[in-house]
Amino acid sequence: MILIKDTKNTNRFAKFQLNEKTISSLNHLDFFNPTPIQEKVLPKALNGANIIGIAQTGTGKTLAYGLPMIESIMKNDGQGLVVVPTRELADQVGDSLRQVGRLWGLKCSIIIGGVSQRKQVSSLKNNPHIIIATPGRLLDLINQNKLNLHQISVLTLDEADRMLDDGFLPEITKILEAAKSVKQKLLFSATMPKAISSLINKFMSDSVKIEVTPQGTTPDKLKHEAFLIPKNNKTQLLKTLLEEYNNDSVLIFTRTKYGAKKLAKDIRNMGHTAAEIHSNRTQAQRKTALKGFADWKFRILVATDIASRGIDVANIGLVINFDLPDQLDDYVHRVGRTGRAGKEGQAISFVIPPQKHSIKKIEKLIGTKISTSNSKYSLDENVDDLNQFGRKKRNNKKYYHSNKKFYKRDKK
Repeated sequence: MILIKDTKNTNRFAKFQLNEKTISSLNHLDFFNPTPIQEKVLPKALNGANIIGIAQTGTGKTLAYGLPMIESIMKNDGQGLVVVPTRELADQVGDSLRQVGRLWGLKCSIIIGGVSQRKQVSSLKNNPHIIIATPGRLLDLINQNKLNLHQISVLTLDEADRMLDDGFLPEITKILEAAKSVKQKLLFSATMPKAISSLINKFMSDSVKIEVTPQGTTPDKLKHEAFLIPKNNKTQLLKTLLEEYNNDSVLIFTRTKYGAKKLAKDIRNMGHTAAEIHSNRTQAQRKTALKGFADWKFRILVATDIASRGIDVANIGLVINFDLPDQLDDYVHRVGRTGRAGKEGQAISFVIPPQKHSIKKIEKLIGTKISTSNSKYSLDENVDDLNQFGRKKRNNKKYYHSNKKFYKRDKK
């Protein structure tokens, strides 16, 4: 969730006629200036419209649907439901909504796999104001008659394309079938594949479409770079880059969970602090890894695509695609973890020879030229104005970390 702080302390959310409790919470959180997606969605959603929102992660979608949901259920009773693709995103959304709804006494239940179902059923009996759920566990409880959607008045599907990519189309279809009586539905997605268009035509035909960034858009200040490199040289190249970007937090993506585990171990053996997040990790381990990464306990996080969307960790300086994604559309969501909220970011991809054609496809997808370096230079060779991979050396402007904030280092 991205919001822009206004030093004049003039809360521009007030123009949407939000309740004073909501405005007070936004003031307390130093949230004053709506993002573009919030500017467009809030007026219509607050009036009860069904919304189709097309926007990338990091644009402030959580409040775009969260504020109308809180206002509606607190004024008109009812219950809100947010369906998200991953456990991590469910926790993040729950934390964000609780903060904004704290003066309302907002209660949220997190319904996800990988943890005790008994505790979740117990939390539902306390009549939470908002339920945040992943599709599989949500449908399990519906099928067991431990949860029905009769009280749901506002339903949001967040990161809908990711849920379909993860194979949740049957679950989402059944959830929407069970939610036919819900008064207001909102769907947010970074892309609009045919399967989502079909769901919209069937279940949300009267919705308003709002798009703030073209599909495939990456952050404005994000620099893209690719290294053409033999597979066996990847780890050595990574070692060099981690030394070069030694003042940045780094998010590294691998294709498989086994690759993530091995790479995280290799990085720790290089002397860096690193954690891993993938489907073989328990929910508690994944949560610890993300928190440690956000708090700088771990400078480096190695992840599979489970972390490519919806994870809001501030000030990630570099994203490395150690392996290119199987679905090239996921490139957008991976690299979108850096360069957020108008900040500079760097994305570097390792491309083995058989994948060379993928660079052109990604360039077409994002509408941006990718700087490509050939790894013909030896790892041990020094070149005056080029690094050992044929790329111009970085300038001396770097970021250093202090008290969970990043500050730019002056040129020496």
